[in-house]
Amino acid sequence: MHDRPAPTAWMCDMDGVLVHEGQLVPGADLFVNALRASGASFLVLTNNSIYTPRDLAARLSNLGLAVAPESLWTSGVATAQFLRRQRPEGTAFVVGEAGLTTALHDIGYVLTDQHPDYVVLGETRTYSFEAITRAIRLVDAGARFIATNPDPTGPSTEGALPATGSVAALIQRATGVAPYFVGKPNPLMMREGLNQLGAHSESTAMVGDRMDTDIVAGMEAGLETILVLSGVTAEHQIERFPYRPSRIVRSVADLVPELEARTAHTSSS
Repeated sequence: MHDRPAPTAWMCDMDGVLVHEGQLVPGADLFVNALRASGASFLVLTNNSIYTPRDLAARLSNLGLAVAPESLWTSGVATAQFLRRQRPEGTAFVVGEAGLTTALHDIGYVLTDQHPDYVVLGETRTYSFEAITRAIRLVDAGARFIATNPDPTGPSTEGALPATGSVAALIQRATGVAPYFVGKPNPLMMREGLNQLGAHSESTAMVGDRMDTDIVAGMEAGLETILVLSGVTAEHQIERFPYRPSRIVRSVADLVPELEARTAHTSSS
């Protein structure tokens, strides 16, 4: 792990790393500014498929974090890119929000409930019993079952909310058909991110707050993995996992001096 070159490209999770419960993680703005100043390429990843990258950029800007839409990589966009390669210009019945439906429209997919190629399940705050029932019947009729991410719950200021993984389990139980999850911890999302960055795994770091999604996905994709303790996984839980991150830091603020030192070295060379 320690023989790896210093990362020249970075991926980082959003919730628990840059923002937490609707607030900016202290030092997250300094981290993003330091990344930009160092000349490193970077992507912000999220399993949340509710928002488009443009929407997310606006939400982050309101919190004081400047991230361009093209630097945001959502499970909704990753799912669309996966389907574009699997079955170009296909059809899908979608349970989800604009972040997913827009991504599918952008790749030329037709959204329909009549004999679709796929049932695609994403995140939404308003899961409809009618839509879930229709999804079950379409999967039973032969539609392939795709879900953006396996997260069973999502955060809110009021507490945990049922998320894609929970609803996917309901559909699987009703149909006997397991979904294919595109988002983390599937390393596919990380490899697609590398393609977006034009980067190599050996020179890329993944910063995340969850051992069971961010760190395992980064590890399986061959990235340096950095666990921050500002989100889901607590320090005492790390030893419960059969794998370890390359590094553990309190928050992304602890990575700022490293990036600033690299920028100073580059400037003096």
